[in-house]
Amino acid sequence: MNDNENYEGEELDNVVILNDEDGNEVRFEFLDLVELDDEEYVVLLPMAEEGEDEEGEVVILKVEDTDEESDEESYVSVDDEDTLNKVFEIFKEKFKDDFDFVD
Repeated sequence: MNDNENYEGEELDNVVILNDEDGNEVRFEFLDLVELDDEEYVVLLPMAEEGEDEEGEVVILKVEDTDEESDEESYVSVDDEDTLNKVFEIFKEKFKDDFDFVD
């Protein structure tokens, strides 16, 4: 694949594209959906841009339904550190054999 193709032609089933606070598109790899206390959270890994180091921290966002008719979802940041830690611990337990986690 040509480096200038910008993800065209790639399988995008597990890619989530979100806008950052400046309106720029940021691509994430969808890793998991975690349920905690009747809430759902997505665990995303920022996709490295060309030339960047591929190791990174996951992003955990809460799933909120925005439109019941169209089944659209939105993701909101989680400010509660305890909730983030609980979700991450569930994720780590599920994928302990697939990833090398660094504490």
